[in-house]
Amino acid sequence: METGRRRTIEEFTAGYYGVCAAGGTVSAGATHLAITPLDVLKVNMQVNPIKYNGIISGFSTLCREEGASALWRGWSGKFLGYGVQGGFKFGLYEYFKKLYGDLLVNQNKGVIFFLSSASAQVFADVALCPFEAIKVRVQAHPSFANGLADGFPKIYANEGFYGFYRGLLPLWGRNLPFSMIMFTTFEHTVDLMHRNVIRRNREDCSTSQQLAVTCLAGYAAGTVGAVISNPADNIVSSLYNKKAASIVQAVKKIGLANLFTRSLPVRIATVGPVVTLQWFLYDSIKLLNGIPASGGVRKHLRDAELLGYHATP
Repeated sequence: METGRRRTIEEFTAGYYGVCAAGGTVSAGATHLAITPLDVLKVNMQVNPIKYNGIISGFSTLCREEGASALWRGWSGKFLGYGVQGGFKFGLYEYFKKLYGDLLVNQNKGVIFFLSSASAQVFADVALCPFEAIKVRVQAHPSFANGLADGFPKIYANEGFYGFYRGLLPLWGRNLPFSMIMFTTFEHTVDLMHRNVIRRNREDCSTSQQLAVTCLAGYAAGTVGAVISNPADNIVSSLYNKKAASIVQAVKKIGLANLFTRSLPVRIATVGPVVTLQWFLYDSIKLLNGIPASGGVRKHLRDAELLGYHATP
């Protein structure tokens, strides 16, 4: 957005949150669909680490034994599930950030970022969980189902409603820390770039400059978040594929050290670029609708002391 460009959608209105939710849906759905092969490999590395013990050898084994089409197993669950999750996550994050920013006027902005991302992620994971239950099983056990259409009724018939939410607690355990760290790292990186590198207010930067900052902040946020959330990600895969009956049993079987290291390289290779592209698409959609790029706690014209640099009305 160039300086002085008129906003087409007023911030903090129903239309504003609608654009944020739509942007989150498009960006999350598209990016997760694109990295489905890496996700298939990651799940198989977690469920069968002896057979799939490396990125290159793992891809080779999958293609040799099951064909190249195996790399796209679970694509519908990735696309629809993470699209729904992204809509809730990004849309509600913007809503809660404004809500907590108004309520906690003297609070450190890092606390606002943590609370906002955690609140949004709780709802986002409830929406994602049924899709994740099917996706993980299809990716690790292709005989279970072909996709969502036959996966939903099969889980419900065998396990009831609980089957869709068996992994909700570990999913929260994975995604809540990831979301809190990811959003907070993103926000602070944007602030750091504008304060110490560009030395200009966000609204005084061109569209390309704003999106460049978004991409750098997005990559930093994705990489840090992947490391923090890796233990819970291993537990989720173990539970859904019945390698363990409980979280405690999963931790014992995987081993404490392996919780942090198993499949971590492929997660970093997956999550870093995905989060970067998500933020790029998300902020592109916002800018196209005349909404400022992401970053900072804004309270209309009263955000200077919280944001650290002035907002253009």
